[in-house]
Amino acid sequence: MSVRLEKVALTGNQALAHAVRMAKTQVVAAYPITPQTSVVETIAEFCAKGEMDAHFIQTESEHSSMSACIGASMTGARTFTATSSQGLALMHEMLHWAVGARTPIVLGEVNRALAAPWTILSDQSDSMAQRDTGWMQFYCGNNQEVFDTALLAFKLCEAVLLPAMVVLDAFVLSHSVEGVLLPHQELVNQYLPLRETLAKLDPDEPHAFGGMMFPDVFMEQRFKIEESMDIARGVIMECATEWDALTGRLLKPLHCYHTEDAEYIVMCLGTAFGAAMQAVDQLRSKGIKAGAIRMWQYRPFPTQELIDTIPDTSSLAVVDRAVSFGCGGPVGTETKAIFSGNNQVKVYNYIAGLGGREIRSSSFEKVFSGMMENTASQNKINWLEVRQ
Repeated sequence: MSVRLEKVALTGNQALAHAVRMAKTQVVAAYPITPQTSVVETIAEFCAKGEMDAHFIQTESEHSSMSACIGASMTGARTFTATSSQGLALMHEMLHWAVGARTPIVLGEVNRALAAPWTILSDQSDSMAQRDTGWMQFYCGNNQEVFDTALLAFKLCEAVLLPAMVVLDAFVLSHSVEGVLLPHQELVNQYLPLRETLAKLDPDEPHAFGGMMFPDVFMEQRFKIEESMDIARGVIMECATEWDALTGRLLKPLHCYHTEDAEYIVMCLGTAFGAAMQAVDQLRSKGIKAGAIRMWQYRPFPTQELIDTIPDTSSLAVVDRAVSFGCGGPVGTETKAIFSGNNQVKVYNYIAGLGGREIRSSSFEKVFSGMMENTASQNKINWLEVRQ
């Protein structure tokens, strides 16, 4: 298929805003917070110039932004908001509401470390703290993927009636400029038609949402959410395959680098993957069978994909940019659970890159050394490059 594309220089935040515009989003509710602010600033400019036909709601807080999105989504509108760090934490109550009310909201989440102490720099503690709310989560590796993921998220959310976060690293993506291919609007319209919904708030045909639910049906409602999250695994691949057919760009739960024959593998989320690949190249040049994985799809967790990807008898180090205090890294803990019955795969958990600390190729080389020299612990957290 011949696809008309326009290559433009965009920051990650601008790429996200363009996706929201091209998705013909109808309601955007927002409150500013660094480093997310330029997402909604760009959308506000689109609306002011008449380039986007949407209701832009300036709210007094992130809690109100999510509340407004929930209400708008219940009327059948396609809705979006964006936030970071403390703003996401303030949304927490309404994140649960968004899931329970089955509203397909898309949220742009620019990763920023949580206070205290204050920082505006990146780690994944803010989004990881919301992993049990029922929101789907996708972690982007570049600005093109930010654009593509946002469009996929709208299509996916409206198919399974669950909300999703499109997650990108603060400043490394949010404020860095890359070339992004924007398809013609007609192609986006083909991929993402206008939202249709049967049950919605309508003065002429009243419905109630989120009312009191007694124990005889409450658990069944939660079961349905989990069932939809499981169904989403297949729908994600359907949406990704359709996007690939239209653009030649395939979004995958796991992005693998030299993992087929790897004896030692590192896994991370987000932009640290570039440094991981450099470390793999260094080790491969020395004859060491090293590999790397970037997890794009975090919720629903890509359990089967990991099992199919990790070779037996290999060692896997999961490098988290967040910590679940008293337990370990969120991704590392869940990965260990997957391989708990497989004594052939050794799983290690590292914590690195908190508060914006850079993760270099030399950092990953230390992780590989810990596995190869058996100095890393499988039973406790391995803190990378931390002064104790």
